[in-house]
Amino acid sequence: MTGENGAGKTSLLEAVHVGTQGFSPRTRSDARLIRDGEEAASVQLNLTRAGVRHRVRVKLASGAGKVAELDGTRLPSAESLRREFPTLVFTPDRLAVVKGGPAVRRAYLDRSLTRLFPARSGLPQDYAAALAQRNAGLRRVQLGLSPREVVTPWTERVAALGAGLVEARRDAAAALEPGFCNHLARFGLPGGRLSYEGDPPTVEALEARLETDVSRGTTGLGPHLDDLVLAAGRELRGSARRGSSVLPCWRSSWRRPSCFLRRRSCCSTTCFRSSTFVAARRWRGHSRGSGRR
Repeated sequence: MTGENGAGKTSLLEAVHVGTQGFSPRTRSDARLIRDGEEAASVQLNLTRAGVRHRVRVKLASGAGKVAELDGTRLPSAESLRREFPTLVFTPDRLAVVKGGPAVRRAYLDRSLTRLFPARSGLPQDYAAALAQRNAGLRRVQLGLSPREVVTPWTERVAALGAGLVEARRDAAAALEPGFCNHLARFGLPGGRLSYEGDPPTVEALEARLETDVSRGTTGLGPHLDDLVLAAGRELRGSARRGSSVLPCWRSSWRRPSCFLRRRSCCSTTCFRSSTFVAARRWRGHSRGSGRR
């Protein structure tokens, strides 16, 4: 897809994401999706899945929540579309997954595992909630407002949920690695490795560092501090140039191993497209205003 600057190329990609995921990859503010001076907006997509045609409509209005409809039936929430039409938009700003800090990769891996293993999709949120409760208890003990015993039940909860989350992340990384390495090799980067680095927390290990955690007011052990290693011989985070850091291969193992059904190349951008995948790759050395997607 080509066009002049400001023609709406990015807006079209954003609309596809809103219509299949229920939210924008660019902003979490629905108001920014509505044209200036207007009170409402909508996205409508006609899709074919497994030979069956579907119509999706997402309505947005100022001061109101999004409304999503699938084949004329209103869904519980716009985000419910994520279970129907898995889609990933890959844009240059997503390089943070490779070049950013561990928190970005943990969040990305957690989103992946929720799609790979729907039955375990609540683990990241449940662990985060238990961790927040334990940290709140640690701060109360630090301030002398509560005895140390208030932390004990949350220590057990963090250990149990943390062990489950570590196992789920390891399974997700193992499921993603074959496709990751295969598509990485297509970019001339053999020896790919995608692995989750982290051990499950235990009650004994958490209690052994209780004094340290109390003094800091935060839990210093658990999967909230782990990292996902992306490597091609060596870690990509510190060694890859911008162009070779773009890895539009994460989607490959989520639902179908071969997601690249058609490839078109432009001067500054290569677009990989399938029924559920939109990837935009911008090559190193070209300006952002090249006018191509």
